[in-house]
Amino acid sequence: MNPFMPPLVSVFLHTAGIYLLIILALRIFGKKELAQLSVVDLVFILLISNSVQDAMVSTEHEKFIGGLMAAATLFILNYVLKFISFRSPKVTFLLQGEPVMLIHNGKLLTPNLRKEKITEAELHAAIREHGVESFHDVDLAVMETDGNISILSHNYNKRSARRSRAHKTVTKNN
Repeated sequence: MNPFMPPLVSVFLHTAGIYLLIILALRIFGKKELAQLSVVDLVFILLISNSVQDAMVSTEHEKFIGGLMAAATLFILNYVLKFISFRSPKVTFLLQGEPVMLIHNGKLLTPNLRKEKITEAELHAAIREHGVESFHDVDLAVMETDGNISILSHNYNKRSARRSRAHKTVTKNN
């Protein structure tokens, strides 16, 4: 603890430092981390939040440096793992698995539903969310590696690859 710095100021500065490190690291290591959450990304986010918690609220300089080092290490490891995964389909398969077909040409693939532990009611709900009324209207339903269910139907008006996330659009007036 620094005898010349009040504890609340120390917590403020530590929190600001951690915040800036994470913002900077996200800019350096890529925006994809924000767009799609895989199992690896979820584990990464949980570990980051846990690794910097003490560093933000502690008045001890060593805990702050330790939190910075832990966060930097996690960002580097995550980047390396993503790079290896990008280069190697085998690693990608090991980390993420593969998509599983749930419906093909209106036919329910019950063994695949069991494998993914999805009930027919849950699949019906996903189909309705995509604006399709029944299994028979679905050409293809797939459980994606990120947990989303993609639905394609033969009627173009009812086709949707997945529920899209809301994106903020900024327009510039001249």
